[in-house]
Amino acid sequence: MSIASDLIRGHTDTIILARLMGGDNYGYEINKSIQQKTDGKYELKEATLYTAFRRLEQAGCISSYWGNERTGARRRYYSITDSGRDTYEKLIREWQSAKEMINKLIETEED
Repeated sequence: MSIASDLIRGHTDTIILARLMGGDNYGYEINKSIQQKTDGKYELKEATLYTAFRRLEQAGCISSYWGNERTGARRRYYSITDSGRDTYEKLIREWQSAKEMINKLIETEED
């Protein structure tokens, strides 16, 4: 069963911040971890991912830096800031609340 991307699209920032809660990383690896966590059922398009990085960086939720070229290709790494951690916690609370509300709305009398 594939998950409709419309259901996930509004949560891109939360998903990216969640991946960065575990430590600094770069775009390809973040997307790869999303694919792995969803057993290949979901991935972010490159344009969506990098647009979200720009938006999160402008909001002060993440910062970026260039990695060491000697370890291979030059990669831009992203790290979550204190503000980003606060935003992540807020977004998780909002998600929990929305999930509870949706569950109530889609329950039938038989449930």
